[in-house]
Amino acid sequence: MSTYVYGITTSSHPALPKDISGVGDPPLPVRVLTTDGLAALVSDAPENLRPKRRDLLAHQSVLAEVGSDGCVLPMRFGSLAPDDETVTSVLAERAEHYQERLRTLDGKVEYNIKATHDEEAVLHRVMSQNADIRAMTEANRQAGGGSYEQKLRLGEMVVAAVKAQEAEDADAVLSALEGEAEAVSTGPESSGWLANVSFLVPRDAAGTFLSAVEELRESLPHLQVRVNGPLPPYSFVEPGPDRHTGEARADFAQE
Repeated sequence: MSTYVYGITTSSHPALPKDISGVGDPPLPVRVLTTDGLAALVSDAPENLRPKRRDLLAHQSVLAEVGSDGCVLPMRFGSLAPDDETVTSVLAERAEHYQERLRTLDGKVEYNIKATHDEEAVLHRVMSQNADIRAMTEANRQAGGGSYEQKLRLGEMVVAAVKAQEAEDADAVLSALEGEAEAVSTGPESSGWLANVSFLVPRDAAGTFLSAVEELRESLPHLQVRVNGPLPPYSFVEPGPDRHTGEARADFAQE
């Protein structure tokens, strides 16, 4: 049976709470594998594991429970190894990397910030700041709406201006918040978000970081800013370089 990996901590971390359980239906018991001063929080992997709400919450609950007593390097949901021996082998092989990450991330949490435009507000902003768009709009109005080509040209101008505003605002989000964080990780681009950035923040400085988010919202009211956190520092457990290829790699397969 495959081994499901929740996270990695030090072998000196306080013992697991009694009867802690994780993913699966019924929930499978969580156990600890140790080697080289490190400990992996694992359980058996249920068959046909899928990201159902129950299992996602169970994964997060294990990390929250153990993380309340000290630093844990969180693995993504669905992190699997063929067996326990593979897990301990990875711990031994990458002990120096994990120990460095545990020292660096101790006492820190992740905040993920996603930003998008309020469509009506950003169009108003683009119109007010772009004289060419205002002139084209007025010319079309005086021409009874304008020809098809004129309308098309105006649409292209608006789209280009909004795209430029997205890039400007993405930079503004990063500039406003990176000074309040110890590290920054830019997430994958996805439709609908002009910024998707994670910030590593000392737990005791979270209030200052959140105040900076509110200042950002006030200064750029055409932005909709969503805050997710505090989270375990998922985005900062970066894999080290593979000793054979020199490329970054993941240690455990993602289901």
